[in-house]
Amino acid sequence: MVTIVIPWRPQPSRLRSFDVVVGWYRENLGDVPVVTVDSDDEIYNLARCRNLGVAGIGDPGEVVVIGDADTIPERAALLAAIDAARTSGRVHLPYTEYRWLGAAGTAEFSAGAALEECSHEVVHGACSGVYVTTPATWRSHGGQDERFRGWGFEDAAWHVAHETLLGEPPRRHPGRVYALHHETQRRDGPQYDANAALMARYREASEAPERMRELLQSS
Repeated sequence: MVTIVIPWRPQPSRLRSFDVVVGWYRENLGDVPVVTVDSDDEIYNLARCRNLGVAGIGDPGEVVVIGDADTIPERAALLAAIDAARTSGRVHLPYTEYRWLGAAGTAEFSAGAALEECSHEVVHGACSGVYVTTPATWRSHGGQDERFRGWGFEDAAWHVAHETLLGEPPRRHPGRVYALHHETQRRDGPQYDANAALMARYREASEAPERMRELLQSS
């Protein structure tokens, strides 16, 4: 059993991408449950949406694909990640290359070009977009920190916690993901600064698992 969880708060520039992503999962994984999740936070809280989506899965051993509403993986890499996540006790990322298509590449895709042929920028160090896990694995290193609100840093902090508490970074599978274009969110202001400060605490806590657990327990 596999469930697709998509954090989702409708915005005009994201509607088309959302439909395309859901269609991709339907076409490539068949009749699997696709669940959208939002929280009641006034400021969008992506970390909380991801946690809520995983918490809604009753079987702690069921595989959950947590996919952004604008990001398409490659089928072979996703299937490999799903198979491995069942028993590994680690979160899996079904890609080794993250491609952001931007407005030009997304327009090319909409016009019929294959994803791999579209104009893009490679986002080095990306660790978001699509996660493959089980509820038990997600909880084992704290999930994502819901103190990150708005946009920025929740994925990087999660990556640090995974590596510190589970002894290795999330496991990657050869392949690419493709992020479609939408209007970008502001990455400045008091909330962004608070996120950056919390991220700095994660970097400091990465020196020892005990310090990381203390940081997570303080959330």
